[in-house]
Amino acid sequence: MTVAGLAATGGGRGASAAPTANLGAIAAGNGYLFGAAAAEVIDKDPAYRQLFATQTRLITTDVALKMARVAPQPGPKHFEWADRMLAFCDQNKIAMRGHCLIWNEWVPPWIKSMSVEERRSFFDSYIDEVVARYVGRLQSWDVVNEPFWPGHRAPGGFRVGPWYDAFGTDYIARAFKRAAQVDSKAKLVLNEAQTERDDAVGLAVRSGLLKLVADLKHAGVKLDVVGLQGHLQPQYPHDPGRFDEFLHQLADLGVDIYITEFDVYDGTFPDDVAARDAAVAKTAQEFLLPTLRHPAVKALICWELADNYSFYRGMSKYRNTRPARPLPYDEHLQPKPLWNVIAQSFENARRPALSTTNGRAH
Repeated sequence: MTVAGLAATGGGRGASAAPTANLGAIAAGNGYLFGAAAAEVIDKDPAYRQLFATQTRLITTDVALKMARVAPQPGPKHFEWADRMLAFCDQNKIAMRGHCLIWNEWVPPWIKSMSVEERRSFFDSYIDEVVARYVGRLQSWDVVNEPFWPGHRAPGGFRVGPWYDAFGTDYIARAFKRAAQVDSKAKLVLNEAQTERDDAVGLAVRSGLLKLVADLKHAGVKLDVVGLQGHLQPQYPHDPGRFDEFLHQLADLGVDIYITEFDVYDGTFPDDVAARDAAVAKTAQEFLLPTLRHPAVKALICWELADNYSFYRGMSKYRNTRPARPLPYDEHLQPKPLWNVIAQSFENARRPALSTTNGRAH
């Protein structure tokens, strides 16, 4: 059965042929990278680990390289989980992305209690040490994550936090410059959320991001990719035409674009599972078809692969609400209509096949 045929079958279990197909290969055959974030659970769930081995060409570290995991307290840093994930990627010829070096959230309390001077010194040494450990071995780094959050009411809509407090907005360029000095080959990514939203928040983030990227490029900072997370939230408006214009504006600044954390929030959809899965697939299709046709968009990365490992599923348990179903595979690792939409979207946006060398995508 062709990918188009798979997509046409529509419903969840009816797409049982999909596991024999390979989203990573379908994407690469059409000129894209497909991957997913992987949490440490892949060490404990062999079937889920195998899903990554067979379906992805690119893996983002979910939490293994976030600062709170690497440096939860003073002293030696903890790279065990990231090292094991890199070994898995190397064994399976999958490229790995580091997520994320600097973020004003999820910072360990002991760092927040530092003086400004201590924090500045730690900022520099942390980037140097972490990037050096993996120099030449990662496809890309999310150097700065989510620099904007209008709700903090800082000038320019920036997200505040310990690094903003220490350097102001200069922390962003500083992080990219230091990372580039250590690893000149990895693609350096500025990763941002909320840009899919056509409301006051989303439009403010887009405006701020465009200005920031222009300023960084004008200053000669090595910035290769802008990551747009792609956590689709149907409760907010989305205008495909306006979003396409935004993608063109970004591309005109001389960067590639990755969709870095793709999933579909299903909280506003019907309780019926089949109807909900169909609504998730339709929402994804309306976003992916025009977005992947844009020549600057080079990668689609889901935030995990299966529903039971989605952060939305964790939120469902905490809130005692129905289990979320935002990803291409269900909790039994069976493909859903979203799988078909992803495969079809790659085929519909065909471009020259992507080349790889030893599993490292270019």
